[in-house]
Amino acid sequence: MLIQIILLVAIAVITVLLTRSTAGARHQAVRRLMLVGFVLLAVLSVLFPSWLTWLARLLGVGRGADLLLYALVIAFLSSLATTYRTTALLNRRITVLARKVALAEAALAVQEERTTALPDRPAGTAPAPSGGASAGRTGDADGAPRRADQARRAPTEPSGSVAP
Repeated sequence: MLIQIILLVAIAVITVLLTRSTAGARHQAVRRLMLVGFVLLAVLSVLFPSWLTWLARLLGVGRGADLLLYALVIAFLSSLATTYRTTALLNRRITVLARKVALAEAALAVQEERTTALPDRPAGTAPAPSGGASAGRTGDADGAPRRADQARRAPTEPSGSVAP
């Protein structure tokens, strides 16, 4: 049947689109043309319902409603593929951003430690304990010492704001 060939080709095209990169003006133009085509077909289907039945019979489908269902399945799969690609791209971007923030915070902590280190003591060494508790320091969740002003902040609170 003709409709089976069309549906199989549509599924193959969706599979190719799923594995290709979606960046670029050409891809955006194709999506816009497909949207305009969809709107035109929807308007024609509403204005001339018998046209959809005629097209369905031409393609080897018994009723126009069945053809509409097949088209909606293909549209759903296309939407699913686009959403998957977008989510994967956003996840990669978030991962890169999180790594950059972690590296920047680590570099800032090292720089801060160097500037607050005493001249007679090398950077990275702990000060000698004075009394029972370290003055001005408090323990972190993993036992690492933190400055008192850092201890007041919530551990999940970012040290700086990042624009999305």
